[in-house]
Amino acid sequence: MPSSSMPPSPTPSSRSSSSDPSSSPELRAWALRCLLDTDPVAKTGEVARMAAAWAAGACALDAGAALADSPAIPGRPARPELVSPASVGRRSMATAEGRAMLIHALAHIEFNAVNLALDALWRFPGMPEQYYADWLRVANEEATHYRLLAAHLATLGHAYGDFPGHDSLWEMVHKTRGDITARMALVPRTLEARGLDAVPPMRAKLAQAGDLAAAEILDIILRDEVGHVEIGNRWYRWLCEGQGLEPYGTYDELVEKYRAPVLKGPFNLEARRRAGFTEEEMARFAALSGARTKE
Repeated sequence: MPSSSMPPSPTPSSRSSSSDPSSSPELRAWALRCLLDTDPVAKTGEVARMAAAWAAGACALDAGAALADSPAIPGRPARPELVSPASVGRRSMATAEGRAMLIHALAHIEFNAVNLALDALWRFPGMPEQYYADWLRVANEEATHYRLLAAHLATLGHAYGDFPGHDSLWEMVHKTRGDITARMALVPRTLEARGLDAVPPMRAKLAQAGDLAAAEILDIILRDEVGHVEIGNRWYRWLCEGQGLEPYGTYDELVEKYRAPVLKGPFNLEARRRAGFTEEEMARFAALSGARTKE
């Protein structure tokens, strides 16, 4: 794999090395087991245990091992029913049911985000250790988001699975399973980056409807998602540099090859800048936002 301009390794204080690696569980194999788990509570709890073990130095990195794929990926519960995005239903903030539908949709996104982070962690061998540490961090934070939303959904009289959901996020994860550069380009820095744009107006609507608890959860999600998109940006550029690829033209080629959604504004330019998009990309977003406004 590319080795130039490698992002910095974790600082010595970020991870203990007191355990014997030869007797420790292997991180990527553990991530794959988590990914196969169909129970959201068990999955997210195991992700937290895995992150704690890694931080304590009680987990070894099987970075060079090729692991067997499985048709059972991703593991998820029988419900919610998966439908087309157009069939999910409207979420009016004027009713408790509508707010519950929105919280459920967000919980579904975060549960899928746990799966995509676990998939990025186990699927691609031979990357620097920091890559795996980054995606473990993402998986753990997405698991926290899911738990917060599921708990709030319970206060509204519902549980995860009560409403249908769609599978568009995982479809792109599946499409890019054989191409790590495309995965970094089209999942975190394209599909997940949409959340940077969508969360603030959703947060405002929930707050206006009086659901301040949900608004506070969205504050946490937006804060963490900036970091997740930054991870995708950083590793995409590292991969492009190591392969001698020009990142902007390569991105456009990957969008066409994998039929990724076309970006449309308005964009949260401040959040995208903090997430590591370049000034050239920011100018493009600004132009797209202006064109969108004039339509």
